[in-house]
Parts: sequence; C-alpha cells; structure tokens
Amino acid sequence: MKIIRHLTIAALLSACASPGLSAATLLDENFQDGNIAGWNTTGTVYANAYYGNYSIGLRGGTASATYTLSTSGYVNVNISLDISAHSLEYGESCIAEVSNNGGSSWVNALTLSNGQDNSALYTASSVAIDADNKSQLMIRYRNGGNDYYDYCYGDNILVTGDVDSGGGSSSGGGSNDDYYDELSGSGNVSRSLLTYNTLMNGSDPGSRVNLSAYAVPQNAAHPLNAFAGTLTLSGEASGGSFSEVKDTYNYTGSGDNTRKHLPEFSFQFVQTGSHIFPLQRGSIASAHPNWEYVLTPGRVWQENSDSGYTRAAIPFALQQRNANCMHNGVMTFLFKEDGSTSKVAYQISSETCLYFKADWWGLLDASYTPETIANQSQLIQDYQAEIAGRMPTKPLSALSTDYPGTDPSAFEAPNSTDASHVSTAGFIYGGVHYRGDCVTRYGNYPYCDSMVVPSYSSAKSFFGGVAMMRLEKLYPGVRNTSVASHVPACNSNGNWSDVTLNNLLDMATGNYGNATYMEDEGASHTDNLFLTDSHSSKISYSCTQYSRKTTPGSQWVYHTSDTYIAGTHMNDYLKDQQGSNADIFDDTIVADLWQPIGVSPTGQYTRRTYDSVEQPFAGWGLMWLPDDVAKIASFVGIDGGEINGQEMLDSNQLDAALQRNNGDTGTVPLADYRYNNGFWAHNVSGNLSGCSGDQWIPFLSGYGGITLVLLPNDSVYYYFSDNDTYYWLEAVQEAHQIQSACQ
Repeated sequence: MKIIRHLTIAALLSACASPGLSAATLLDENFQDGNIAGWNTTGTVYANAYYGNYSIGLRGGTASATYTLSTSGYVNVNISLDISAHSLEYGESCIAEVSNNGGSSWVNALTLSNGQDNSALYTASSVAIDADNKSQLMIRYRNGGNDYYDYCYGDNILVTGDVDSGGGSSSGGGSNDDYYDELSGSGNVSRSLLTYNTLMNGSDPGSRVNLSAYAVPQNAAHPLNAFAGTLTLSGEASGGSFSEVKDTYNYTGSGDNTRKHLPEFSFQFVQTGSHIFPLQRGSIASAHPNWEYVLTPGRVWQENSDSGYTRAAIPFALQQRNANCMHNGVMTFLFKEDGSTSKVAYQISSETCLYFKADWWGLLDASYTPETIANQSQLIQDYQAEIAGRMPTKPLSALSTDYPGTDPSAFEAPNSTDASHVSTAGFIYGGVHYRGDCVTRYGNYPYCDSMVVPSYSSAKSFFGGVAMMRLEKLYPGVRNTSVASHVPACNSNGNWSDVTLNNLLDMATGNYGNATYMEDEGASHTDNLFLTDSHSSKISYSCTQYSRKTTPGSQWVYHTSDTYIAGTHMNDYLKDQQGSNADIFDDTIVADLWQPIGVSPTGQYTRRTYDSVEQPFAGWGLMWLPDDVAKIASFVGIDGGEINGQEMLDSNQLDAALQRNNGDTGTVPLADYRYNNGFWAHNVSGNLSGCSGDQWIPFLSGYGGITLVLLPNDSVYYYFSDNDTYYWLEAVQEAHQIQSACQ
C-alpha cells in the first residue's frame, strides 16, 4: 500500500509539472526493508516494526535522526512525510522538520503533542520550504520528550522534483513557476462582485459589498503571474467613501475629514505561489494625522474571466495614530508581471474599537512597479516558515465533534455577549487552536489568519508582567529594585524611593488620587499619558500626577501610567546589564521569547513614543494575529513559560501571577478578584460543578472588551470584542466539561 501511495503522489506531481520539465523521485523511504542506513542518529534510534509496518523509531528525549540529500538541478521540489507518537505527557512532543541550508535553521513540518500520541500517522503532504536547487536539504525527526519511555516514529518520506533543464529557481522574482500552496481549481469562477470590468473601468467609490467578493473563490486556479515590487495607490486623500457607525468623541462630523480617507499607500510586496506578503509589518508611521497602516499576508489566484490578469487580495488594518484601535479591511486588484494593473478596490467593515466604528470603501487608481527585491529567496523562506509554524486550527464548531456534548456557542459569545461586536474568539486545547469566525458588518472577514487584533491592557500582562518574569529569571531580585534608582523623572517629588517594580506591576504604588474603582484611570487628565507623543511628556505625567496616600503594596489603584513607569524602569535596568543599545521589548520579549515560539512579525511589534527615545508603552500598544494570541497564551498558561523544556521565566513569579503561589496572591481590586504581576484573577467558587473551595481563574483584560482566560486544565479561552462587556464564565464552565478545571 505504501508503494502505491507514493507512486500516486509522484504521478500527480508529474501531471502538474511545467511544460519542458520532467518529474523525478529524489527520495522514497518507507523503511519496509528494516534498514535505517544513511540516517545520522543520536540517542536511541532503530527500525521499528509495528503489525508488519516498519518505521524509524526514536526513544527518549535525546533521540534524533537526520537524512541529508541534494536537490541541485531540481525545481518544484515537494517534501511529504509522516510522523506518529506514543506515550507523550504534558509539554512533550515529536517533531519532524526540514532545513534547506545544511542545518543552520529549520522549518517545522509537523509537531505532535500530548493528545496526538495514539500511534496514528500524521501527514505533512507539502512542507512549506524552498527546497529547489539545494546542495544540502536535511530532513530530521526529533523526540522532544522528557522520559526514556516517550516514543516517536517517522515514515513514508517522499521527495520529488522536476529536472531543471534551464537552471532556474522556483522562488526567483518575476517568474510564475512557484507552486507553493498550489491552487487546483480550473479558474472557471462565476463572479458578480468586483468583476474584471469593475476593477478596470469602475468609478470611485463604488459600493460596499459582501467581503466574500475579496476571498479566494472555490474554483480559483493557481496564479499565472508573479508579483515582486511596489504597489502604489493614487488619490487616497480625497477618494473613497465613509459611513460612520459610532463616534463617541465626535471626531468626524458631517463634513470632509482626514479620518474619512486612507493614508498614502506605496509598499513593497513579494509573492510566493498563491500567497503575497508585505515587506513591512506592524504599524507603519506616516504623515497622515490620524491613521497608520498595518499590512498582513494575503492571497493570489487566477480567474478565467480576468483576461490573463492575476487577482490579488491584501488584508490590511488602519490603526489609530498613537493609540490601539484596529480597523480591519481588504484591498484587491488585478496585475500582470510586466507592471500592468487595475484599480484597487478596498473596504473596511469591522474593527476592535469601542469608541469609533465606521466603514470605508473605494476604488482608487494604482500602479505596480516590478522590482528586484533584495534577499527575496530568504524572505520567501522566512514567510513560508511562518505559515508552516502556525498552530493547527479547527473551527469552534469542531469542538462538538472532537468532544461530544460540548456547546461551541458558549465560546463564540459567552454569557449573552453581543456576537456582532466580537471580532474573533478562540479556544486552545490539546495542541489545537479552535477558532470562531471573524465577523464584520458585511459578511465574515475572508482572511481571519491575517486579521489584526489589539492588546490594550492585556499588554500589562503579556509585556509588563512577562518582561519582569524574564528579567527576574536572568537577574534575580530585579522585581524588588526601586523606581527612583531607574527612572530619573520619578525622583523630583520623593514619592518613588520606596516603590518597587513589583509594586508597579501590582498596581499598588501608594501614589494615587482616588481609590474608588477605576476613578483615576477614567479621569480626563489621563489624556496627558495617552495622547502625548514624547517619552518626556508621558513619563512626567506618570511620575508627578499622583500624591502619596498610603504605604506601597497596601492599596490597589489601577493606573496605566504605573505600567508605563514599569516599562521605563525595566528598560533602564536592562541597559545597565546589557549595554545602552538594549531594549526591553526587542531583546527580552521578542528575541528571547516571541521569536522562539513562532510569533509572527506582526506580533513582534509594540507601540513606542514618536521621539528619539522610542520608549515602548508596556501597558498597551501590542498587536497580534490570532495565531500569535494562541502561541503566547499557550506559552504562559499551558507550557509554564518553558521553551523546548527550558524554563524562560521566573517560575515563582509566574506561579504568583497565575494564583499558584499561596504566599504571593497580589492585591485586591474588588471582592473575589486579585491582581498580581499584571494578571487578573477571579474566584469562581461555586460555579464549577464538582469543585470545592476557592477556584481562582487567571485572566487578562483589555479596554473595550478583550478577554484571555488561562485555565488550570491546560486550555486557553479568548475573545476580542468592543462593546465594553467582559463575560467569560460560561466559556470556562464549558471548558470544565471537556476536562476538569478544579484546583
């Protein structure tokens, strides 16, 4: 059966090969001869027989097996492989990965974890890596277990390619022979919205449409043209149309306004196969007084009615300048690789923003300038690795199949939360990211993987709190250092000499105006923190606004300004330890933590002051793709702050934040609530069936309606909404039915 399967795949690849290229099988290994010769091994590796089927077996956490081959002279190289696992426990894994540079870096093909360890074979049918013309292509299986009795098995490895008689490369700019994530449709698409004629000859602004018009249609064909260069729009400042939904602060009025139009748009993009991605990620500063672009990866495809042009869709967001609101949209256009292009249609019909909601849409003139992109091959490889490294996803509806009796609606919009205000929701359990739709006012957002969500105050946990835990791991005792010793602006009034970094992150500095719940945070004077551009203005407000009222550590009063001071404090401390170029976000959060766990380039961004200091905000200003949320929350809440078995955060402070340290429970904002190291917790005693005593559930909360819950049953629940509701108990109760959350 294995041989038939391999020949079938090879035949299919041969049938899809470009004219003039001949298909070849470079490696076909199913281990049926019981031989693992040619594999470079460490630890306990052997040919394993299981009911007559042979695989390569790896036993114990030190075991690995690597095979090296050359694909020089071959293009359209495809790698498929199988992996299975047995007897994995919490935090353990079996990993299949591929390197195209002799082992300098690796791309994940498949990773199995606890819950996927029933010895069933899992298949990666096309590993997302540029494997063409490589002198050292390496395939590796690793056992990431912690115990000698953890087992991983590799099988059915097939590498095929086309003989490259022209000596080219499938990833070169300006070519159309890149079959990454190949689309298999005929291109015979029935289209009534955003047609060829509309994109070529339509007039601005056009009309709002269901966003399915921007999606890859079911019968889309693989693109014939390749994009590499700059897309530039014209007429942004006056073009397009705008419809207000909610404007709490009366930003726009009835007349024209800069908020009603897009910023100037001229950005580089690169295509690989049926994907297109921007070279710039995160908020991109511009001269526009109100908006900054966030560009994310999109798709490219062919429709027969487009007269030989290729169709592209690019997700993007408008983020309010110096703030955290996120308005998600899509643009689409037609192009040929000679630079010919249509107009660009765009539409924004959803947001995560409590106080300003609106639709934007238009049809603007555009130009495409094909260019040679520096380091294009590496950029494509990095992008494909980003996509390959995403956590496996299923729709939330699949929970009722995977765990019979589960009600997915409890996760979609818990406790009667208005679903129309939920940008997206998700539940992470058993290594799977169950995700809801990304709802807009005009159908579902078609590129949910690329939809950007803001952090608001959840950054106080995942930036402020986590950065302290990382520093405490590296430099024990940093949490007890005084503010006055690291924040000069806080020295003038004498209120900070006895306040520690720990007090800042517990919201218990003793300096405040009014201890009534959220009274200080809601005062108009906080504009001097949120609306100013410079670090000097923000830190001056933060250090001088409040007078000393009580002993540090004794009274909880919520101040985003306190977390801003904490970020400044930690940045100064890190510079003392690592030099003047050190940065608390880039070095401690991104380099040490986010990059190793595979957070996207979008999620590796933080808002900073606009002056030369470029101080990261710490208490707000992060942005994420849904996969980033799943990975970061899993790292903190499920993996215990460990990466590949290595403890990256101070375990005592993480335990304290997650209410697992009875000696350090934090401060008390309200009855049955705690706040510790930037993390909230709520006592749901009496609300979980079968549980007795206090049941403290840690969670993160963000302005407008953002919730992330880190459950003690190794699961995570989240939603991003903007109707100022924060319910989550119903979702926790449903997760408790899947696996007990009793403490």
